[in-house]
Amino acid sequence: MIFTKMHGIGNDFIVADAIRNPFPTDPAALARRLCARRFGVGADGLILMCPSDRADATMRIFNSDGSEPEMCGNGIRCAAKFLYDSGLCRREEMAIDTRAGVKAIRLQPDGPRALVTVDMGAPDFAPARIPVAAPGNRIRVDLGGRAVEFFCASMGNPHAVTFDLYPEEDDFRRFGAEMERHPLFPARANIEFCRVEDAEHVRVKVWERGDGPTLACGTGSCAVLAAGVELGLLRRSAEIRLPGGALRDEWRDDGHIYMTGPAETVFTGSIDK
Repeated sequence: MIFTKMHGIGNDFIVADAIRNPFPTDPAALARRLCARRFGVGADGLILMCPSDRADATMRIFNSDGSEPEMCGNGIRCAAKFLYDSGLCRREEMAIDTRAGVKAIRLQPDGPRALVTVDMGAPDFAPARIPVAAPGNRIRVDLGGRAVEFFCASMGNPHAVTFDLYPEEDDFRRFGAEMERHPLFPARANIEFCRVEDAEHVRVKVWERGDGPTLACGTGSCAVLAAGVELGLLRRSAEIRLPGGALRDEWRDDGHIYMTGPAETVFTGSIDK
């Protein structure tokens, strides 16, 4: 299998063409094997670009544990660059289908690095659609002996965002793992711990469902912006500062959040499936 290793501000992926090549028979097992940091290529996820009858391609993504999320913001930026570089779509404006719907994308190519803007859609705060097993989307959970408030939202996948807590590393790992699989989240959840610097800048630590700590999460950055705006902490355009770098997100008048950030090619290789 020929693949391209890519990343979006440190959130890294193995990307492969399943349009011109056969789709693997067990993509979940393949993802677990290839994403292993010491025994495989190493990545947060495996992205397979597949045919679509309503967009330029379909992105299917498998986390390092083999689970298949609905959407990945950093992944879709890499997918767009892959489509452009591989000749599958040589337009700078394109559409990619996902389990969370079709996403419109604008690409600014620049060699191994591209700047990509994605229409991530509108955030959804309805508990049943996030999903969160609570009467509202704001919940309080005991973490380490203190009550912490989380603002829950869907960006096509479930997120729980808190501005109450920005934990040190050991607590981050403990609380992230606990919250991902908390009984309140029937489909598990991505967890964002945030520290507001001012109304246009916020620092975020991300615990991703199916991956654990990652350097960045695109859908997470959008959920953070939505939560921050709703809580009166952030303006509708803000820089979301993640461990691997920054994304610029804007919640526009059409109700959609537009995420802008880089996608970068690291290398291309081949491996037996």
